[in-house]
Amino acid sequence: MLRFGIIGAGVIGGVHARTLARLPDRATLVAVAGDSPDRARALAAEHGCAWHATARELLARPDLDAVCVCVPSGLHAEIGEAALRAGRHVLVEKPLEVSLEAADRLLGAARSTGRTLGVVLQHRFDPAARFLHDAVRAGALGTLTSAHAEVPWWRSQGYYDSGQWRGTVRLDGGGAVMNQGVHTLDLLQWVMGEAVEVTARTALLAHRGIDVEDTAAAVVRFANGALATVLATTAAYPGRTARLTVHGDRGSAVLDDDRMAWFHSRAEGETGDAYGAYGAGDQTAGLPLRYDEERDPTGMPATPHRDQLADFCDAVETGRPPAVSGEDARRSLALTLALYESARTGRAARPNGSGAS
Repeated sequence: MLRFGIIGAGVIGGVHARTLARLPDRATLVAVAGDSPDRARALAAEHGCAWHATARELLARPDLDAVCVCVPSGLHAEIGEAALRAGRHVLVEKPLEVSLEAADRLLGAARSTGRTLGVVLQHRFDPAARFLHDAVRAGALGTLTSAHAEVPWWRSQGYYDSGQWRGTVRLDGGGAVMNQGVHTLDLLQWVMGEAVEVTARTALLAHRGIDVEDTAAAVVRFANGALATVLATTAAYPGRTARLTVHGDRGSAVLDDDRMAWFHSRAEGETGDAYGAYGAGDQTAGLPLRYDEERDPTGMPATPHRDQLADFCDAVETGRPPAVSGEDARRSLALTLALYESARTGRAARPNGSGAS
């Protein structure tokens, strides 16, 4: 039984608290801390635990094994490093940080302390996403050639106005890509392999008073030469869903709203000619399409968070790396930052490197 603390008593802190409550045999919530005493006190009362006004007070407790870091993105390294150096294992919300320099400080602290560092990218635990990842690794789609990642979402002006840190480069790190698109970008690289170059444009079109983008479009090149297009926006009329489409020379797959909406892998005897391709049928029957429809009170699917937290507990207890490590999350951050670099300079950029020639 791991004893957890939560630092950050906002919306995501509440998600973590409710997720811990769904693992009564694995984890218990001991205390929460937040910069808003009212929110911290209310969250603690809801879950029957102690509350503290500061992270330092919480980390001074002797009865903590692990900490969930649920503060604004630009504070992840500061709080996460303090928790690691206090001897706690750390599960940090996405994105890992807002800069590679800060991210590397956090990863370095995990290495030097020997503590476990995990990052919440829960869509890797969706059954359909895991099936696609494993199918690609098994060669079911053949040579990967192209993909399309689309996050056409809506966030109201009130969303950005709800916290002074939202929509700021310093603490939010970015807009539609860094916050909303990061999950789909993570799945894109998880399935397609390492991204080596990105060309992008960003815009602010439907919101005011923020210094980050609400719309971005990009082309990504991968190590094997495959190409992908990316669209991320918080300025699309509500009702659309995130989608990842992957194509290879032996099959295609479509993830839509965390479910397998289409899958076809070339069967023995298929000719693969143009006429055969037009007749290729959907093979999703019997596949793990998606989780159950249980939702968190915020509207998010509850089960992926539970499964990632259970995996984190396993990692701490056995000493193995978590399924989503700090290094995994760093790759997603590097691609996001390269996208921003390309949009800023008007030139192609390489993740974790200088502009591409």
